[in-house]
Amino acid sequence: MNIKTRLFATCTLAAMAMTLPGAASANLMNESPSMTQTAEAAPLIPRESLFGNPSRASAQISPDGEWLAWLAPDNGVLNVWMAPVDDPDAAKVMTKATDRPIRQYFWAPDGRSLLYIQDKGGDENFLLYGIDIASGNERTLTDFENTRVMLIGGSDRIKDKVLVGLNNRDARFHDVYMLDLNSGELTQMIENNGYAGFVADDNLDVRLALRPNAEGGMDFFRVVENEVEAEPFGNTTLEDSLTTSPAGFTTDGKTLYWLDSRGRNTGALVAMDVETGETRMVAENAKADIGGTIRDKETGEVEAYSVNYLKNEWTALDPEVKASLDFLEANLEGEFGIGSRTDDDTKWIVGNDPVVGPSKSYLYDRTDNTLTELYVTRPELVGAPLQPMHTLELKSRDGLTLPSYLTLPPGSDSDGDGKPDQAVPMVLFVHGGPWARDGYGFNPYHQWLANRGYAVLSVNYRGSTGFGKDFINASNLEWSKAMHDDLIDATQWAIDEGIAHKDKVAIMGGSYGGYATLVGLTYTPETFACGVDIVGPSNLETLLSTIPPYWAPVIAQFHERMGNPETPEGKQLLIDASPLYKADRITKPLLIGQGANDPRVNQAESDQIVDAMKEKGIPVTYVLYPDEGHGFAKPENNIAFNAVTENFLATCLGGRAEPIGDTVGASTAEIVEGADFVQGLSEAIK
Repeated sequence: MNIKTRLFATCTLAAMAMTLPGAASANLMNESPSMTQTAEAAPLIPRESLFGNPSRASAQISPDGEWLAWLAPDNGVLNVWMAPVDDPDAAKVMTKATDRPIRQYFWAPDGRSLLYIQDKGGDENFLLYGIDIASGNERTLTDFENTRVMLIGGSDRIKDKVLVGLNNRDARFHDVYMLDLNSGELTQMIENNGYAGFVADDNLDVRLALRPNAEGGMDFFRVVENEVEAEPFGNTTLEDSLTTSPAGFTTDGKTLYWLDSRGRNTGALVAMDVETGETRMVAENAKADIGGTIRDKETGEVEAYSVNYLKNEWTALDPEVKASLDFLEANLEGEFGIGSRTDDDTKWIVGNDPVVGPSKSYLYDRTDNTLTELYVTRPELVGAPLQPMHTLELKSRDGLTLPSYLTLPPGSDSDGDGKPDQAVPMVLFVHGGPWARDGYGFNPYHQWLANRGYAVLSVNYRGSTGFGKDFINASNLEWSKAMHDDLIDATQWAIDEGIAHKDKVAIMGGSYGGYATLVGLTYTPETFACGVDIVGPSNLETLLSTIPPYWAPVIAQFHERMGNPETPEGKQLLIDASPLYKADRITKPLLIGQGANDPRVNQAESDQIVDAMKEKGIPVTYVLYPDEGHGFAKPENNIAFNAVTENFLATCLGGRAEPIGDTVGASTAEIVEGADFVQGLSEAIK
């Protein structure tokens, strides 16, 4: 997709949530024969193959269809490469990152430059950089300190400019600027003193402003000639705040699309006549919100939409697009997505996820109906014992349906019915957010842990997005309560169904998943055998007091959904839901990973609970990365932490593990506490 159609979440709480991403057997448990058989039957997949740099990734085609670009390592660091579309082997590296990988880039609308964003050490102050493809010259397009760039609008007609938001004047609010991509000139259009986001049309005119309201939702204002009208023309309350948002204008500016749950449960795709305000339903689904769309390159009208309940499914409204989607469905195994399109829409870059194999990227010529394979993302996984992912609909104790995903160890399910022949150890892998979701497809964590001998269960607990507003709002003020009950109910289901050993279930996750891990070991200390917390908050009071300044416009939503520290009742809710105050209840092994520069979940969140455990004489292993933020971006750091993790899990669950080897030494990891509690870790750091 191009710069115009790419999703840039400017104001939703979900976008600001805590989200994340030679071998020997060790300590195989005699009472787990199915796991032992699995270990004998399937080779260990090296961690490097799953978590190291991909060979290539994120292919995009230039607007004119002349060039291909992708991410690939250069001297071990992901950089942007470019090649003629008819000669991919003539690729050359365009960027010069030497430390932190580039993870997001895109073509400028005029095709004259490649753009990417990059922060420093995980601080999430992303700046925008541009590389002129003719000269190879690179420059910083938003050269400010302590500033986070936000893309507000791009155009298919005005190709040499974009609208960006910059919070260099006031860290809380993004002022709107017009950026000339070729001269680098920045022209301020709107000074922002309270708005959470803006929406522009194809003329690069700002047409809408969004501002939080007292009800925890958003007010929507028209903008005329860069002046925001005094009164809103529409709004949401807290109820619809995560499932209703403007979704862009048609090219002529006469129609505004919405993802809208007002008056219904799930987010529907609605078209609004800008002049009259009249709306018409384009698409809705009873089980899930409308997800992505394909827009006509000339008119901006919706040609197809997707719905992701258990799996992602496309519905075409345009016959030509339907023919293309049908062709891809017939010729590709597993899931697929459109990553990039030419201006004339004759060529698409299509990513294919076969689930039980490494993903591939193709050039799809819609005129000739041909698919040309560009690359395999991780060729070292071809032929590896990758396992299918099973979709589930579990039930919570109060009747909610929890869309979930299960992966089993190789060789454990002889009849392929999604249940192992005998119960195996299990890892409950909890997604971050919490306003995010788990999905179907190749998941390196599922494949890694299953390969080590564990069933892996991921649950879309209440609060997860994509399943309608009722499912989200059922989580309000339920941190550590009903949200955690969902995870416990799913775990009990796995035990009752003979999938998991009752005494061999670990809980693991990042961000909110890390918080859920701490809750699991403090509020339900007998349920889990051990836990792995990655950048998870331990104290919700301090979490809310140290959020990034640019989250200030939506802090009211945090207060309404978690607890308001400015009221006695809200403060008590936060205290009651904070694992820190129950650290003395921890009786099972705990591993914590933290980035020192994390702007969302500060290092203090991990320091606090580690100190509390030390004070009580409770063992804990704590790994700190001085050059990481909210999650571990550098492959060597991610591999090192996963090396510690799998040996930690082998210590407490009895699964297989590659030796830690020199992975920790090759990373920036600091073992702050507890090296002796993980097999092989003390030796690895000597």
